[in-house]
Amino acid sequence: MLFSWWIIKTQISRSEAPAILPRPQKLERHPGRFVLKPDTRILADAACQATGEYLAERLRKSTGYPLPLSIASSQESVEGSLVLTTNGAKASLGPEGYELNIAPDSVLIRAPSPAGLYWGSQTLLQLLPPDILAPQPTPRKDWGITCTRIEDYPRFAWRGLLLDVSRHFFDKSEIKKLLDTLALHKVNTFHWHLTDDQGWRIEIKKYPRLTEVGAWRKSIGFNLDPKSSTAYGADGRYGGFYTQDDIREIVAYAQARHITIVPEIEMPGHATAALAAYPEFSCTGEPYSTNMRENTSDGVYCAGNEETFVFLENVLKEVTDLFPGNYIHVGGDEVSKQNWRKCQRCQERKRTEGLKTEHDLQSYFIQRIEKFLSARGRRLIGWSEIHQGGLAANAAVMDWIGGGLEAARAGHDVVMTPNTFCYFDLYQSRNRSVEPPALGGYLPLNKVYSFEPIPAELEPKFHHHILGTQGNVWTEYIPSLRHVEYMAFPRLCALAEVAWSSKEDRDGEDFAQRLRVHLRRLDQLGVNYRKEDLGL
Repeated sequence: MLFSWWIIKTQISRSEAPAILPRPQKLERHPGRFVLKPDTRILADAACQATGEYLAERLRKSTGYPLPLSIASSQESVEGSLVLTTNGAKASLGPEGYELNIAPDSVLIRAPSPAGLYWGSQTLLQLLPPDILAPQPTPRKDWGITCTRIEDYPRFAWRGLLLDVSRHFFDKSEIKKLLDTLALHKVNTFHWHLTDDQGWRIEIKKYPRLTEVGAWRKSIGFNLDPKSSTAYGADGRYGGFYTQDDIREIVAYAQARHITIVPEIEMPGHATAALAAYPEFSCTGEPYSTNMRENTSDGVYCAGNEETFVFLENVLKEVTDLFPGNYIHVGGDEVSKQNWRKCQRCQERKRTEGLKTEHDLQSYFIQRIEKFLSARGRRLIGWSEIHQGGLAANAAVMDWIGGGLEAARAGHDVVMTPNTFCYFDLYQSRNRSVEPPALGGYLPLNKVYSFEPIPAELEPKFHHHILGTQGNVWTEYIPSLRHVEYMAFPRLCALAEVAWSSKEDRDGEDFAQRLRVHLRRLDQLGVNYRKEDLGL
């Protein structure tokens, strides 16, 4: 279906359509143009000042114009101005919706909330020529926009990207650059995979060895070229971590872009890095090697040791103090049960709690953590496997291998991120010889764009439990930011449209045409997207 609302209202061809990505819900073109000039002003309500400052800074970089920002007053003329306001906004647009009206003499962005104003500003930037995103002034003389009216809002509330920083560490500046690119695509959730077998990346004051020991290993691992990453300490060890001040800085940076960070602290499995630092919380109590190269099967916390829960609750106290978002991700995937079967304390826990299987023991483990997080005003979210043995009452599921349909029917919220559509660590070509090493599989751009987050079998009364979707970049074979960008883009461009835009109006050929223009924006931002095959 080709933008039916667009054709009916404006009778313009696809080639004339603006290259906005993700595509807005409603758009009309009108005669005339607004031209950004040296004397253009930015007027913002007091509540909109932060977005006004962002927009002014962004536009000044590429135009060289002064673009003064001032607080709007009701008596002031808006002629020759970019206006941001919450006054008179339609509540029906929701917390992230906006209206954008471009007239010959002014531009108006109106929204019920600052988030909507920010997303409206991103759309405005995409209506301008791509070099509006240049890092320095360009010689262009005409910054014109065809008169346009847009009414827009997201289909899903959760529009995300996961970055695994445990296998390979990415520094603070790299995370900020990625957040800027997410914001351009109206992606509002950054799932930060901070701990795993290969590395513990977040400073915990109460347990300093988590980063003194767990943040480092002897080499880059995964048979990668050591020169493909710069994440080495002064002593030559490989890794790194974020201080709590780093975390606060990045959280604030994301908040300014209306992006929520969801931290992931893996449990009860994928815990080798933590147990290398504190082996007393394992079933054997024996030290783990710090040379963690590949995925291990026995890095599992002891579920029978009461001190394990004291440790994890203390960790989560500091995590929840750092991250103000609603959700804390606890992993819960791929938990090997072999140590639990041999552990006397774990078997005693099963007996005293009336548990029949190790799956029940995992459910007990997750439910204890869920109660702790709920008491601190947070919601637990975990991978598909947390439903094994019974799902905690207030938990949400991130479905990567199934279980989302059943969880939604049972009244649980779900983020749909199946590995067949959303795993950006998979190959992008069947000819692996022309691609950098990847985890395996094959996930082309057109398959990502075809993804439908709401399962076809799910009854409409449960649709509201599907929060949205996200792409995942697991980094076993991805040791640099340029490589992350190559794997994520343009596949995330496609998933961003799946998450934001109307399902009924999705059209692959039209998306491909808009994407070709959009990639020029990524060029301006210095994003290393995959160029080899953009056909759908």
